[in-house]
Amino acid sequence: MMENASDSQIGSFLEVKMRLKLLAVAVLIQIVAGSPLGGEAFAQGSLLAPSASEIDGKVTAALKELYSQNEAARALGAKAKAVLVFPDIRKGAFIVGAQYGYGALRRGSHTAAYYRTSAASYGFQGGVKKFAYALFFMTDSAVDYLNQSGGWAIGTGPSVVVVDQGMARSLTTTSLRSDVYAFIFGQSGLMGGIGIEGSKITKITPGS
Repeated sequence: MMENASDSQIGSFLEVKMRLKLLAVAVLIQIVAGSPLGGEAFAQGSLLAPSASEIDGKVTAALKELYSQNEAARALGAKAKAVLVFPDIRKGAFIVGAQYGYGALRRGSHTAAYYRTSAASYGFQGGVKKFAYALFFMTDSAVDYLNQSGGWAIGTGPSVVVVDQGMARSLTTTSLRSDVYAFIFGQSGLMGGIGIEGSKITKITPGS
């Protein structure tokens, strides 16, 4: 009897877990479709796709902010083959979390392409956060993978290292080993406790 009860509990747990996964996916689909849940889920920012000029303006400002705050990011920017910047990620996190934003791939000062990022998760994660992140592509093969993948989920393909405050203090261009280095940041500098693994990055063509 004890064994049967345990099996029943495990089955119930797995069913709840699956339901949460499906709910997370449903949240993400509604966000991608531009239909915010309850009208207030992302009240701090529009879910409508911005224009190319709006994305470029925010990307330029975000990179300037990051470089002014972090010497390691500025050094990597000078060496990187390309830098993909998402300057305005909105993260709504209750029982089901979702984050979404738009960005641009820079080669030098030139915008090579535009992208959106999206992710969904489940489990308790109170609060609503706004943040930015920049991906520094250090190899041509990593840039090629982004261009040819048709949709890149971070954590697959090129190796990605998230640079925290401790690593940023010791990181030099001579110690680089990974394909991509990620900086997650806000107005006060690098931010911890925010994950980007599993985020889906997809190429887009925004309006002018």
